[in-house]
Amino acid sequence: MTIAMLLAMDRNNGIGIDNKLPWRLPADMAYFRKVTKGRTVLMGRKTHESIGKPLPNRLNVIVTRDPSYKAEGCVVEHSLEEALRRHNPADDELIVIGGAEICKAAMPYTDKLYITHIYHEFAADTFFPEIEASVWEVTSREPGVKDEENPYDYEFVVYERKTGT
Repeated sequence: MTIAMLLAMDRNNGIGIDNKLPWRLPADMAYFRKVTKGRTVLMGRKTHESIGKPLPNRLNVIVTRDPSYKAEGCVVEHSLEEALRRHNPADDELIVIGGAEICKAAMPYTDKLYITHIYHEFAADTFFPEIEASVWEVTSREPGVKDEENPYDYEFVVYERKTGT
């Protein structure tokens, strides 16, 4: 079983502002759907609320400290460790999709990163930590197509944790 993380970030590692994405990039949304479809996605309460509904064709797991929190169509857990223990498919990936607090807490458990690097600077109030070359190695890189709908230079990069880190 693999624990992965999937997110997009700008040139300054910005990932959000006011609990929203700072950009509109339809190709990244299509990539998100492709990678997560049929899998378990794990997110924090704020991320779930910013999406507004369960993501279809996925098991949606929400982590919150609020013991009374309920979300229709989702599984609610009250600690990251409990969520990882109970919703870890043996033969597939569990994918952490945000927000920053859950990403930070899940990083020590994470084996793979699916990162959309957007080569533009946006106003952001939430950031992802540096991806350290001593810990992560690039295993695939696919340039995105800049066009009228996707107006920024970007690429899809997959990182895997180096053995022993």
